[in-house]
Amino acid sequence: MIASRREFLRVSGAGLVAAGLGAGLGARSALGGWKMEPSTSPKKILILGGTRFLGPAIVEAAKARGHTLTLFNRGKSHPDWFPEIEKLQGDRDPKKDAGLKALEGRQWDAVIDTSGYYPRMVKASAELLAASVKQYIFVSTVSVYAANSTPNADEGAPLGTIEDPTVETMGDQFQNYGPLKALCEQAVGAALPGRATNVRPGYIVGPLDGSDRFTYWPLRVEKGGEVLAPGTPGDPIQVIDVRDLGEWLVLLAEQGTMGVFNAVGLDRELPWGEVLETCKSATKSDATFTWVPADFVQKQEGVGLPIWIPSAGEYAGFHKRSNAAAMRAGLKFRTLEDTVKATLAWFKTQPAERQAALRAGLAPEREAEVLAAWRKESGK
Repeated sequence: MIASRREFLRVSGAGLVAAGLGAGLGARSALGGWKMEPSTSPKKILILGGTRFLGPAIVEAAKARGHTLTLFNRGKSHPDWFPEIEKLQGDRDPKKDAGLKALEGRQWDAVIDTSGYYPRMVKASAELLAASVKQYIFVSTVSVYAANSTPNADEGAPLGTIEDPTVETMGDQFQNYGPLKALCEQAVGAALPGRATNVRPGYIVGPLDGSDRFTYWPLRVEKGGEVLAPGTPGDPIQVIDVRDLGEWLVLLAEQGTMGVFNAVGLDRELPWGEVLETCKSATKSDATFTWVPADFVQKQEGVGLPIWIPSAGEYAGFHKRSNAAAMRAGLKFRTLEDTVKATLAWFKTQPAERQAALRAGLAPEREAEVLAAWRKESGK
């Protein structure tokens, strides 16, 4: 199995699985070091969300550019973060508590929606804000696509559908996630025709990532010894540093850029071998890599190696989506080494119990078992 069908379907990480992101304002220091000049045309930007994984990266980038921000959320995740920024409290569901009432009667240049998952709720916010904003930027996901078998597919690829568009659960295997996000995109476009920007990230990685899907790899390589490396060194991988995505979303708001974009990286094809070697050099590790063929890995019970997906068959295009449109719209990427080092630096600020309980990857004992099984089968 590929980590599991559930893992494959929930690839975005823009908020769905980004929980437990550290405690207190100290966790935000991992997002520092912005080298951005103040904007010559500061904007008023509303962020729906703002205090979990992607949200703080957008906030810090927007602050560095001199924009005026307002955050709208339930006030439950890190309410002490960003005391200098205006906060409005409510619920994405207009049927719950005060709902969206705090947004009424206000004006912003743009809204960046990082927390929309269900069409009914996104429709409500989009329709309410249609007269209040010039642009609605919706953070979607590459999971909206119906298939992943075609390398270099662009934003025009067919989207997934769902039998019941009113369902408000992700499903037992997260099978509803992508089609619901596609419906959310459509709700934004219907409410703000010509003023919608739909951004489709894949795996978002870097500081504050509570899923540990990317974090597992630099941590494992840093420990050294024999590392189980799945597939081949040439297998492709697409990830985007949360800080790069945050900066670019702010740029889209600054420039009023409309359209649909795959927000995947890097600016070239990135092979798994380079990822692991970068982790090794960045951590000065003595790790060695044993490359285990994809078909053998997939046959192993309970072996989920995060982010890696076999580059063949129905998944041949998953880590090879075209990002040409996003790059033309200004998306830029920092180095993989920067991402690795920043991720590790952040993770090591977490409490000891959090560091001891990785949420993704193989336990050391299971990794050793699989490596031993591979040596026995291959005779190596």
